[in-house]
Amino acid sequence: MNDTQAGTAIEGHGIAVVGAGSGIGRETALLLAAKGAVVGCVDADGDTAEAVASEITTNGGLALGLAADVRNLPDIEAALERVEKAAGQLHGVINSAGVTGQLGVRSHEFDLEDFDRSYEINLRGALIVSRAAINRMLPHEYGRIVHISSIAGKEGNPGMVGYSATKAGLIGMVKCQGKEYAEDGITINALAPAVIGTPFIESQPPEVVEYMTARIPMGRVGGVQEAAEMLSWMVSPACSFTTGFTFDLSGGRATY
Repeated sequence: MNDTQAGTAIEGHGIAVVGAGSGIGRETALLLAAKGAVVGCVDADGDTAEAVASEITTNGGLALGLAADVRNLPDIEAALERVEKAAGQLHGVINSAGVTGQLGVRSHEFDLEDFDRSYEINLRGALIVSRAAINRMLPHEYGRIVHISSIAGKEGNPGMVGYSATKAGLIGMVKCQGKEYAEDGITINALAPAVIGTPFIESQPPEVVEYMTARIPMGRVGGVQEAAEMLSWMVSPACSFTTGFTFDLSGGRATY
């Protein structure tokens, strides 16, 4: 396949969703399977990965539940190899693995071990995912890699220095990699959501959600289905002339 064969069809494509156990990753895995993709449901929690894969296969889709931690390169390489073997080719990878880390703590009191964990998962882990995916995509001269960043990576959220810094670093990594592989048929982009209605957000106190929502011009929280629809396009052949870019999914909050 080359970039002139642009289209949104992903039937038969081998696509790994890293962080598929819950939230945006789970919803995206379900949508991709409904569109005919062979989905590798990858998560550090193997039970949740298997549960999502089982839900897909019960509904007639094709999926594998795979336990892998983004902090471990051999783990990720093995998971992507399984997806490649199941579909015949690894066409796409969506990396939604991430942690928020400490919340409501200013930088001078921020726990350094917590910062290190955020870095290991949000940024170093993203590099591991890219590295493993690119090595499998280069021989085919085709691939779609998408990392989920955050509006915090663009604007910086106070009290979230670990999350904001690592998500900003992720945007920088995507800009770099987009240029590096622009002539290899591999697009590498990011998505920067604002507040999305995931189980984590739903567990927060109403006043916290109200505060975050007030900063969104649309005046509402985004839906996981909206994120999944956008990601399914970004990982399709149709996303053929955009690379190294961070797409906005913020209800108008982001202006660049």
